[in-house]
Amino acid sequence: MEPIGDPREGPSTERAFEDQTIPPWTEQVTPRAVVASLVLGAAFSGVMMNLVFTSGIVPTLNITAGLLGFFLLKAWTRLLDKLGVFYEPFTRHENVVVQTCVVACASMTYSGGFGSYLLAMDHRTAEKINTGEVNGRNVSEPTLPRIMAFYFLISFVGILAIIPMRKTMIIRHRLTFPSGSATAHLINSFHTPYGAMQAKKQVSLMIHSCLGSFFMSIFQWFYSGGPHCGMTFFPSFGLDAFNRGFYLNLNGTYVGVGMISPYLINISMLVGAIISWGFMWPYIETKEGSWYAADLQEGSLRGINGYKVFGAIGMILGDGIFQLVVIMVRTLQTMRHHQLEAAEALRSFSDANAVPRNVLSFDDRRRTQVFLREHVPGTLAMGGYAALALLSTVAIPHLYGQVRHYHVATAYVFAPLLAFCNAYGTGVAETNFAAQYSKLVILLFASWIGYGNGGVVGSLVICGVVSSIVSTASDFMSDFKTGYLTLTSPRALFVSQVIGTGIGCVVNPAVFTVFHHFYEEAGNKIYQVPLAKIYRAIAVVGVGDLDLPRHCLSMSVGFFVLALVVCALREAAVHYKWRARNFIPSVTGMAMSFLLVPAVAIDMCVGSLVLYLWTRSDRDGAQVFGPVLASGLICGDGLFSIPYALLARYDVTPPICIRFVAREQNEKLDAYLATVLEKSR
Repeated sequence: MEPIGDPREGPSTERAFEDQTIPPWTEQVTPRAVVASLVLGAAFSGVMMNLVFTSGIVPTLNITAGLLGFFLLKAWTRLLDKLGVFYEPFTRHENVVVQTCVVACASMTYSGGFGSYLLAMDHRTAEKINTGEVNGRNVSEPTLPRIMAFYFLISFVGILAIIPMRKTMIIRHRLTFPSGSATAHLINSFHTPYGAMQAKKQVSLMIHSCLGSFFMSIFQWFYSGGPHCGMTFFPSFGLDAFNRGFYLNLNGTYVGVGMISPYLINISMLVGAIISWGFMWPYIETKEGSWYAADLQEGSLRGINGYKVFGAIGMILGDGIFQLVVIMVRTLQTMRHHQLEAAEALRSFSDANAVPRNVLSFDDRRRTQVFLREHVPGTLAMGGYAALALLSTVAIPHLYGQVRHYHVATAYVFAPLLAFCNAYGTGVAETNFAAQYSKLVILLFASWIGYGNGGVVGSLVICGVVSSIVSTASDFMSDFKTGYLTLTSPRALFVSQVIGTGIGCVVNPAVFTVFHHFYEEAGNKIYQVPLAKIYRAIAVVGVGDLDLPRHCLSMSVGFFVLALVVCALREAAVHYKWRARNFIPSVTGMAMSFLLVPAVAIDMCVGSLVLYLWTRSDRDGAQVFGPVLASGLICGDGLFSIPYALLARYDVTPPICIRFVAREQNEKLDAYLATVLEKSR
């Protein structure tokens, strides 16, 4: 055995755990880990559901899930210790199992399309964007039994699709999977004395910020007893700006997301909001009656909302297609590079006079040994994929009559290829393009199925099949990387992923039902569901049944070309290391602001400002505790969203209304109240 501190290897993580026995996978997936996963998974599902219904922007959950999993199980073992009850030590492998379960459950809110393709099927979304038929084959109501059965059919397939490629990506090509690696390093640090102390401080901060955000949401609710009432509608920049959506909301969710999101995304959203809501939409509104009819209902795609939605679609598709081409080129280059390295290593091994090649470090040798020891057989994965695909091919057309067996079968044939490309891209540069693949799938299958056969709903159903496989595959491969770096058994990861997915198939539809009922009642007043509008609009375009307002298609094409130009410019700036590369905006960030009121972008920029000032004063503290504070703000506001929806469900109205009006309106109101009081006397 090599001596500790061997200069050839550098710092070693596994030396710190060398004396600890690695438990078999059956002792890593414990009942207490499953219970903790159920509790955290349900809580995170509520938080994430609130995000997909409001902004559609979802941060990564891996680190937060690992932190809270550590806190819950550590607290449980301490309680048992005080009670004098025997318990098995809490290990990092168990921590990874909890993290994998929770992420598998909660990430379904986004990858499962609860705020996008599923919501795009119902009549409420069809009415809001006025795309013609709001009944019949192109509308499908998301009833609880049907969507639960649908998710049980499609959610497990992606797990099996990527298992045969795990050795290639993790061992052979040694892809980094940045979020998975970061989570692994964090969990490893938790189970050292210093890391445990730091984790305690992080959990304390998260609990305090979560409670603060939760009670602030309750406080704000008491003053929102009417339209545009409440402390959140404070006209920070004046009433004219407020009427255009420019005001400071200080919503815990958006501020927290802003602290986690890159500065460039937040600034891009603000720039997009200023350009669109400050200039473009006011100008187009002056063309009412000329470019589009004046008697359309609010939200109709035949009116000003058509310019918003299809402008965003043009930019998002342009950005997505460009990035897909770039990532495919980079993926091929990376794979070619690894092949050349392997060939060179083989030649060096066979050449006795060659310079000795680099050997694996102690950490890599131990991790590789554990990763290969308790593997999941590839034949099981491929056989399971074929069986589940066959079952779905038979069953899904009975759930959704708009699709045929050959539509579903076709999706299952090419989905593994997309899953591999997406997982490889995630491993190289943390670039998940599942949403871009989904939009292309909608266009293709909507055109194939046709409007008369229910192509709108049918294409969205197939989108769900493909999106679930592609998203789950990349998430699971990232979890494999976490397991590799923490010596967690691949079988334990597989079982925990299955358990988490099973929990998600029950919890998420139930939570969705609560939010969906409130969406049916309140519509866009509370939940803007930008992704649902985009997905349905793409499906309607795919079936070719939409009369767009004047110049709308030209503007959409212009935005598409603009997106390609900006993406190419940013790629060139990064390649040639121009100073301006950090100031070229994100196309998708700008496009999302077309559909979200500017207050969202403003709140996210407030989060960026908080993090920036914190980093300037204490860089290390901001890096360690910034994401924790942000997660607490998001969780607190998200947890209140469920009782908020239930209160609205039973018509419980807040007792007080605070509303800000102009001086002239206030004088008229005072005069009216004086008249009423005079008459009452």
